[in-house]
Amino acid sequence: MPPVADLLHSGATWLPAPPHTLPTLPGQPPMVGYLVLVPADRATAAAAPPAEPAPTREDGLVRIDADQRTAWVKGRQLDLTYLEFELLAHLVAHPHRVHSRDQLVTTVWGYGHVGDGRTVDVHVARLRRKLGAEHRKTIVTVRRVGYKYVPTA
Repeated sequence: MPPVADLLHSGATWLPAPPHTLPTLPGQPPMVGYLVLVPADRATAAAAPPAEPAPTREDGLVRIDADQRTAWVKGRQLDLTYLEFELLAHLVAHPHRVHSRDQLVTTVWGYGHVGDGRTVDVHVARLRRKLGAEHRKTIVTVRRVGYKYVPTA
């Protein structure tokens, strides 16, 4: 087995981890751990594989370009906020699937549900308004549950 230093980048520094940060198991010898410090310019290149282009989703009505962070409805570009874009992209990626308000808060907002779910309702209302009168019904309310996206080409 090669020494640990041979497995690290040449610019990396490794230090013994403080004992209070390591788990202890009853009846077992203390564990040994290390902190590895890698210069920022090397950390991203080594840790991240080459980026693949984000997919463009299109269902005949809505087109989502994740790379450009743009959404189009029947050839018309929508002016969306960050969360409106994330919400629409999530719904379009999972058509006909019912999402509870809690699920949407967790997946789109990125944290557990706080409050009464009105945040999701407000963002859906704004999104429907931006989709326009002709396409607002593609985001369907499922009473007492949440929302689903139903494309109509």
